[in-house]
Amino acid sequence: MVRGKIQIKKIENTTSRQVTFSKRRSGLFKKAHELSVLCDAQVAAIIFSQKGRLYDFASSDIQKTIKRYAEYKGEYFVAESHPTEQYVQGLKKEMVTMVEKIEMLEVHNQKLMGKSLAFCSLKELQEIATQIEKSLHIVRSRKAKLYEDEVEKLKAKGRELKDERVRLSGRVCTIPHYYLYVGEEPSGMPMPSGSKEKEDVETDLSIGFRPDLNILLVP
Repeated sequence: MVRGKIQIKKIENTTSRQVTFSKRRSGLFKKAHELSVLCDAQVAAIIFSQKGRLYDFASSDIQKTIKRYAEYKGEYFVAESHPTEQYVQGLKKEMVTMVEKIEMLEVHNQKLMGKSLAFCSLKELQEIATQIEKSLHIVRSRKAKLYEDEVEKLKAKGRELKDERVRLSGRVCTIPHYYLYVGEEPSGMPMPSGSKEKEDVETDLSIGFRPDLNILLVP
């Protein structure tokens, strides 16, 4: 007869659960004994029932087995925690080093600003002066470059204005001009109005405006 597969879950019936516990416990201890005999292994099993009752099995002295287990776990935990402690110590040392570097940089910055120079040696002062000269050279070079760029922009703007002037000067404009003529009055041109005495005066010189004459001016 084939046994059906038992579903692994808590047995709700108290009596059935107690019977199953007793059978399974005995089977577990039997398997542990077989393992110790067949494989010459040191085996120990500890079980607490639901009511807190202790059941145990050991192929040898269970106290020695438990002590051996405790020693092994202690060494294991120490070995596991040791790299972590080393890592933490390394971080602490690195933090101390970074703090020292920051303090040194702050002191150096103060010296570059001309402060805290009372205890500087001649060599240190010379090094500070050299660094300041290098910094000034870099700043001046950058400043000169900006000036050159600005001059080039102004020159380009001047060229644009010059081109615009040439373009505007090429335009043709027509402007009427007054003219001076001698002799008879041009046809269709009224003489300037005036008094009767002025009309009686004879002259060969007349001034008038001729819109039919234009002068082409090019600036």
